[in-house]
Amino acid sequence: MQYRVLGKTELEVSALGFGTMRFKMVDGHVDQDLAIAALRRAMDLGVNYIDSAVGYCNSESETVIGKAIKGRRDRVIVSTKYPPWGRTLKADDCRTIIEQSLSRMDTDYIDVYHMHSLDWETAQKVLAPGGAVEGARKAKEEGLVKHLGFSFHDDPKRMVEIAEACPDFEVVTCQYNLLDRSNEESMASVRERGLGVVVMGPVGGGRLGYPSERLAEVLPGETKSSAEIALRFVLSNPNVSVVLSGMSTVEMVEENAATASREEPLTPEELRHIEEMLEENKRLADLYCTGCGYCMPCPNGVNIPENFRLMNLHRVWGLTGAARQWYRRFDDSSEGNRSAAACVECGECEPKCPQRIPIIEQLKETHRVLGEECEGTR
Repeated sequence: MQYRVLGKTELEVSALGFGTMRFKMVDGHVDQDLAIAALRRAMDLGVNYIDSAVGYCNSESETVIGKAIKGRRDRVIVSTKYPPWGRTLKADDCRTIIEQSLSRMDTDYIDVYHMHSLDWETAQKVLAPGGAVEGARKAKEEGLVKHLGFSFHDDPKRMVEIAEACPDFEVVTCQYNLLDRSNEESMASVRERGLGVVVMGPVGGGRLGYPSERLAEVLPGETKSSAEIALRFVLSNPNVSVVLSGMSTVEMVEENAATASREEPLTPEELRHIEEMLEENKRLADLYCTGCGYCMPCPNGVNIPENFRLMNLHRVWGLTGAARQWYRRFDDSSEGNRSAAACVECGECEPKCPQRIPIIEQLKETHRVLGEECEGTR
């Protein structure tokens, strides 16, 4: 296993971290035997960063972690989060949540405590006098929390602004992968400020876990799967401290640990091939649809940009299996989130498109290609 320094925390963390949001669920509950086996195998292979949150896996993730790390607490770095949804966002509320997490994990301290899923608006509230960060800061003074951070889902520029607004933050957890590089520059900026960068979603929410001839062509004969290429790409970014993978089986742990044990995730030549592919894929994707959204709203509720984004997964990335799987998730009973099948060819969208895309024909093609296995599933 390769190790890196988690920013100014100076913690030595494994390049691969264990994300605990995707444990196997049986009848609404975590399969604890399977989850604990995977966690302990990961620890045996050198994984020392474990990430959780209060609500993960029907609020059972922290409890499972507590059982898995029993007797191994000094060998792992545990991260969990304060959930801002539906809460007062005050210091005493944060203190209560911290104590509950400590109890569930049966531990005396949390190594890295995040403000969960901060956007700019929520950040103003948790950073205000008497806010949740004040409660976390007090817990840190008492040794209940060692380091503070935030997880992030907002406009990339806000990541830097939040880091600048709170010098207490030492870690940021954000999304970054081959399909979504929007946070790349901000990651570099906060890294310069001394923050450790933890990446979630390295396989794009599972989309990069599907086979792709396009990806296989980039590193022919060098990789076992699209997921491995995706993981190696993220690990090759010098600003990344830890890459979280939501692993549910021992086999997944072993495959990802082998990838994270490479001294050099990608050679300069391999990285050049991937960069060339990314540039070409962006060019092709923009030809089909830039996602500007000028065609919206559709009077019939079709989510045109999302339909075309999925079509690009198939047409540009070769991730047809992923595209079809996500296409099934459209809800044609939900206004504004309907599939291409709901298009009635009213024509309102086409004059609005700055690229002059023949939207109606493209929607027909999208449903023909992605909906071929979906008929009768709605």
